[in-house]
Amino acid sequence: MSTTQHVRYYTATTLDGFLADEHDSLEWLLSQPIDEEGAMNYEDFIADIGAIAMGATTYQWLLDHELSDGKPWPYTQPTFLFTHRGVSPVDESIRVVAGKPSEHRTEILAAAAGSDVWVVGGGDLAAQFAEDHMLDEMIVSIAPVTLGAGRPLFPRPFDFELIDVERNRAFMCARYRVVGPRAAQ
Repeated sequence: MSTTQHVRYYTATTLDGFLADEHDSLEWLLSQPIDEEGAMNYEDFIADIGAIAMGATTYQWLLDHELSDGKPWPYTQPTFLFTHRGVSPVDESIRVVAGKPSEHRTEILAAAAGSDVWVVGGGDLAAQFAEDHMLDEMIVSIAPVTLGAGRPLFPRPFDFELIDVERNRAFMCARYRVVGPRAAQ
């Protein structure tokens, strides 16, 4: 567990900055070689996570692709599902919330119990956290593929500071500190 609580956006993207294609497919990601124990890997990351925030599209993708064959909810951490849709949670650890992330700041940080918070996705939700001054870092694995269109990594003009970069097989893995919104030009 980290000594200071952080809110982190941990994801993968294409070279041209997309999380998924226009049909929400992750085929581009799942076909890339990665070392599960290598640099900036998921197991090391998730070990420091005490709560999760995700959007409705990510939640639906999990239902359709990861849980469709009866698998259980993949997270043990409390999950805050940001949506305006009518959703029935598939696990008692899921709390459906609406509104801005800052409206739920106290509850999310308390649920993390001193550990970090993972903004699973998507990019728009991560940007909302950043706009509410609640996003500390973005950790992104960049795959050697382009899509040309799809779900953007981060759909707002923001500045970031590169903190660390490593290679994990096909991926360039980078960790950034959120600096803030870009000044209007």
